[in-house]
Amino acid sequence: MLTIGILGLGEGRSTISAALQSNKVNLKMICDANKELCVQRADEFKMYEYTTDYNEMLNDAAIDLIAIYTPDHLHAEHIKQALLHNKHVICTKPFMDDLSKAKELIDLQKQSGKKVFVGQSSRFFEPYKRQRKDFEEGVIGDLITIESHYNADHRWFLEKKWALEKSFKWLYGGLSHPVDFIRYYLPNIEEVMGYGMISSNGKTAGLKNEDTMHFIFKAADGRIARVSGSYTGPTQPTKRDSGMSCVLRGTLGASQADYHELRYAVTTKEGEEKIVTWGDSTLKYYFRFEGQSHHAGEYQNYLEYFVDSIEQNFTAYPDLKEGIGTVALLQAMDRSLQTGLPVKVKDILKEYGLNGDLGGLND
Repeated sequence: MLTIGILGLGEGRSTISAALQSNKVNLKMICDANKELCVQRADEFKMYEYTTDYNEMLNDAAIDLIAIYTPDHLHAEHIKQALLHNKHVICTKPFMDDLSKAKELIDLQKQSGKKVFVGQSSRFFEPYKRQRKDFEEGVIGDLITIESHYNADHRWFLEKKWALEKSFKWLYGGLSHPVDFIRYYLPNIEEVMGYGMISSNGKTAGLKNEDTMHFIFKAADGRIARVSGSYTGPTQPTKRDSGMSCVLRGTLGASQADYHELRYAVTTKEGEEKIVTWGDSTLKYYFRFEGQSHHAGEYQNYLEYFVDSIEQNFTAYPDLKEGIGTVALLQAMDRSLQTGLPVKVKDILKEYGLNGDLGGLND
């Protein structure tokens, strides 16, 4: 059994729950710069070993694995320090916000021999797990195209002062989920083109960046995909349209996985049409907190998958290089919004001295 320390106790709340309910890890310590939050989480989970000093966690020889849930701009440094202290690393998405630090992390991982995993939680939600299983078993034949969206009524975000700062972009905070689905099934995206706008609701609130976006992707083999997102207006009733969906269209069938709903639909290669839902026990596993907030069940799934990869010595995906590739794709999307032109992902990678192979960034 591996021992884990958790850094960042806002989003890290889910991983505390995941670790305490798992029989594959032992939670040793939690850490946050905010002492009040440390005390709150310690009381909530009856987990009393906490610290406000990241170095204390890093220097604890009993800890094998650090799980990082700090603000995006701190990820690279926190990953670096964990690797320098010979810890395995889980880091929430987006993996980093500055690709200038990517090569250093690749080199550090090689030197340390430790594993790094990116917490793309949606891959580990039950309908998406079922969709991937069916895909790998050939249930829909060969993949033709993918469509994914993430739409949410986040007008309440506009009341937060930090959401109106120039640094806040829905592109990274929201679209990184459906974009990860594109990379999951079409890892070698070579070009992207997108349009975006600030809605009238966003303009009224003073939003600085796009809250409504549509993108088209082209893979190296010519296949195409699309992603859409909107964040400051009402959404459809969930019986009609989930907040986030991934649709795979194949040569012999098609499938759709939804979120928050535990709902999956598939037309198989035999022509059978099925809609699959899961009951209360599964619902309670995934959503352990008020209002279906946080992602504890997904986090437990990926935590245990990563522990298995360490103990059985296989690569857990998304790994460090795939995480860097996804950030490069997001930056290409961002550049397309600014220029109104298609952007090649290899051009983004080249600027940072990285290889153009998004599937693995092989040196």
